[in-house]
Amino acid sequence: MRKIINSTYVSLDGVISNPQIWTGPYFQEEAAGFANEQLFSCDALIMGRRTYEGFAEAWPQMEEATGDFGVRMNTMPKYAVSTTLKNPEWKNTTVISGNVPEEIARLKERPGQDILQYGFGPVTRLMIEHGLLDELRLWIHPVLAGENEPEGLLLAEGFKASFELADTRILKTGVIIATYTPAPKE
Repeated sequence: MRKIINSTYVSLDGVISNPQIWTGPYFQEEAAGFANEQLFSCDALIMGRRTYEGFAEAWPQMEEATGDFGVRMNTMPKYAVSTTLKNPEWKNTTVISGNVPEEIARLKERPGQDILQYGFGPVTRLMIEHGLLDELRLWIHPVLAGENEPEGLLLAEGFKASFELADTRILKTGVIIATYTPAPKE
């Protein structure tokens, strides 16, 4: 069975929004290599509507500048979880709007490589609640980003989950990629 892997950039103060503002100095060759390895070990993307809209706007224009990485992002199958997105324009996108946990479980059962999710939000929390997320990779950046809006933070009021550390990778820039797996339910 395929795994679903969440990959999220986070600052020391728990900020996950607008990573393009605070991650740049830390995205060097080593981080690019890991990001490339991660993307090419998967053959599908799953995302919420907000991530979908941001990526769908950016990635088609970035393909030439990012080479094989951009080609992979633009050509691999994408699954956008949304009740409002009706006609996705980014190629190879399927909208999941009903029976979300069941549809995601079906995706995991299909043959192929793992499924990658960028960013952490309602879709991630839903997958955690239903036991569908297999790995959480937090790219912890040595910066205080200063965001204080709840939707821009990793935590969500009232949401709880336990994880076990599965792996760590420390990059020369000070970024720590901490990989967690869900803790067994007691």
